[in-house]
Amino acid sequence: MIIKHISFCPHFNEDLKGLSPLPPHLPPTHFSPSTPFYSSVLSEKGPLPEALGLHVVKQHERYSQLTLVNSTAADTGEFSCWGQLCTGYICRRDEAKTGSTYIFFTEKGELFVPSPSHFDVVYLNPDRQAVVPCRVTVLSAKVTLHREFPAKEIPANGTDIVYDLKRGFVYLQPHSGHQGVVYCKAEAGGKSQISVKYQLLYAQVPSGPPSTTILASANKVKGGDDVSVLCTVLGEPDVEVEFKWTYPGQKDERPVTIQNSWRLIHRGLGHTTRISQSVLSIEDFETIDAGYYICTAQNLQGQTTVATTVESS
Repeated sequence: MIIKHISFCPHFNEDLKGLSPLPPHLPPTHFSPSTPFYSSVLSEKGPLPEALGLHVVKQHERYSQLTLVNSTAADTGEFSCWGQLCTGYICRRDEAKTGSTYIFFTEKGELFVPSPSHFDVVYLNPDRQAVVPCRVTVLSAKVTLHREFPAKEIPANGTDIVYDLKRGFVYLQPHSGHQGVVYCKAEAGGKSQISVKYQLLYAQVPSGPPSTTILASANKVKGGDDVSVLCTVLGEPDVEVEFKWTYPGQKDERPVTIQNSWRLIHRGLGHTTRISQSVLSIEDFETIDAGYYICTAQNLQGQTTVATTVESS
C-alpha cells in the first residue's frame, strides 16, 4: 500500500514583484525537509533529488506541494519551505518568508522514531543541554524515562529534566550524577514500547578551541637519528579535531610520516575525555630538519597553534 502525505507552502508571490522572472531550472519555492533524526527520506542538508522516487514536489502558481511516497515512522519530524528571491540566474533564500511544520507519521508497532542502532551514547557537558532523543510517532503517547541500574523511573520535573515531543528528554543542566544507562518507555492506545538504550557519559572538558600541547622526543638531535613530535588535544568526547603541520623541511618536500589517532579516556568519577593526537616522525635527521615544528589543532569552536624547536646537535 502506498502511503502519502501532502504538504503545501505558499510562494509569497506578492513579495517577488519587481524582480526578474525566476529561471526555469529553479522553482520559486523550495522544500527543506529537515527531519533531525535518522530519516530514510529526508535530510537536514536540504531538498533530496527527486530521482530517488521517494517524494514528488509540484510547483503551482501560489504554493508548492510535497508528496511523500511510502512514508514511515522514520519520516517523523520538521518540514520547512521557503521562497526564492532571484535576479537573473542568481537566487537566494528569503529568510523572512520561511514556513515549517512538525508531522507525526504513525506506523504499526512503532511508537518511537526508529534508531539505526540498539545502543547509543549521549555526552553530558556542564555548559550545554543534553538530549536523550526518544521521539514518538503518536502525539498522545505517554513517555517516561528510566534508569537501567538501579532500576527506577527518572522524573521529568520541568526544572532539571523536561520532555520535548520534537527532541526527547532534555537535561537542562547536566552533571556527573546523571550518568548511567537509561531508556524510554512509550504508551499509547493500550500498547507500550521500550526504546533503545542510551549510555550517558559526563564530559569533563569544557567546550571551546582545542586545549593543545606539543612535545618533541628530543630537542637536540644528531644527524642520522630519528625524531618525532607529538601534538595532543584533550577535549569533549564527541568533538572531532583536525591537525595541520608546518615544519622546516616542508618547502623542500622532506619526507615525513604523520599519524593521527584518538581515544576516549576515563579520568575518575565517571568523567570522560577525548584525547586526540597527531605524531610527525622524521627518519635520518638532516640539517634542513632543524627549526620550528608548528601544530595547529582545529575544532568547530576554533583553533589553537603550538610550536616547539628541534635543533641539530
